[in-house]
Amino acid sequence: MEGAPQFPVVLHVPHASRTIPPELRRDFALDDTALVREHDESADTATDLIAAAARLQLSHDAQPWSFVNGLSRLVVDPERFPDESEPMNRRGRGAVYHRSCADTPLRTPSATPDDILIDTYFRPYAQAMADLVTDRIRATGRAIVLDIHSYPMQPSWFEDAGQARPAICLGVDEHHTPTWLHRAAQESFSSFGEVADNSPYAGCYVPLDRYRSDTSVSALMIEIRRDLYLDENVAPVPDRAAALGGALAELIERIAAH
Repeated sequence: MEGAPQFPVVLHVPHASRTIPPELRRDFALDDTALVREHDESADTATDLIAAAARLQLSHDAQPWSFVNGLSRLVVDPERFPDESEPMNRRGRGAVYHRSCADTPLRTPSATPDDILIDTYFRPYAQAMADLVTDRIRATGRAIVLDIHSYPMQPSWFEDAGQARPAICLGVDEHHTPTWLHRAAQESFSSFGEVADNSPYAGCYVPLDRYRSDTSVSALMIEIRRDLYLDENVAPVPDRAAALGGALAELIERIAAH
């Protein structure tokens, strides 16, 4: 979704969708009930609604650009490294997931090969995001990627159970997260409870062609603990989601004023 022509902010929402193309449904070794449970745990449910709520609260000149993944992360996860450098490969949760949140096989033996999924879905997505960041740099001299995620109160089997799970986790990177942006996010989300850095998740998304090589790209990951805005049925509570959208809008206004 387009934003203000001279505004550098890109809202990236990679994991909100539960959509699996019909031709790929047969790839999954889960029945429909188990697939719902898988998405309940792995999807960043309603983070797209939080991003949309932020846009509604911003002026025309401070409208961010939005890049929202329309497919489930179970198809491919666009935020993993697509090669052997990805640490989650050892858990079967790399760019293409092979283990479920229940630690069972996720894909059938006859599933579409990983390389085809990477070429068909991962690389076009990565290129489109890279093109948007390049467009913002050309238009404004910089790009600021705000990566919107969520996580459950209890860790999944493939996570480090010893990591703190605060209300808000800010994923920061020493190359791409300037101090002023980090502080702006801490202040904007402080009313929701503890705001911690890089726990339980660390780092932030930057297109690979600029990752740790181009300081014109700033980035910050915003991870929201799901009990702040989802009910016991994994459905968004409208006023809570709107409040988080308001905090995100406040952060974007701080960016606009910087």
